Amino acid sequence: MAHYSRLCAVLIDCDTDDVDQAAAFWAAALGRPVDPGHPGTRGNYRMLETPPDEPIVQIQRVEHESRVHLDIETDDIPAEVARLETLGATVVRRLERWVVMQAPTGQRFCVVRVQRPGYPKNANRWD
Repeated sequence: MAHYSRLCAVLIDCDTDDVDQAAAFWAAALGRPVDPGHPGTRGNYRMLETPPDEPIVQIQRVEHESRVHLDIETDDIPAEVARLETLGATVVRRLERWVVMQAPTGQRFCVVRVQRPGYPKNANRWD
């Protein structure tokens, strides 16, 4: 069965005790203010304001080394995970709403359900 996927988000993982300070830095650096009213701004997460046709930028407090990772959004998580496994990616962890994967080159990324409006605009169709 065909499914779609596209780049969804850039997540900036910060090993910090102060996620607000980290978000303030990245907001200033990227010229995108923190969006305190966004439903994704809660707990360890801060969303930056981004236009609907650009990837989401989210700052998150983590307990591993600081890094940046990508999210790929899809209308069929199992099919997208299987497709990426055929390309050489491996599953690191299956969570309730997303799957953490690792590329053959070592980078971690997540496969998530549809997050942004206008889906499947600019998405790839996989048969």
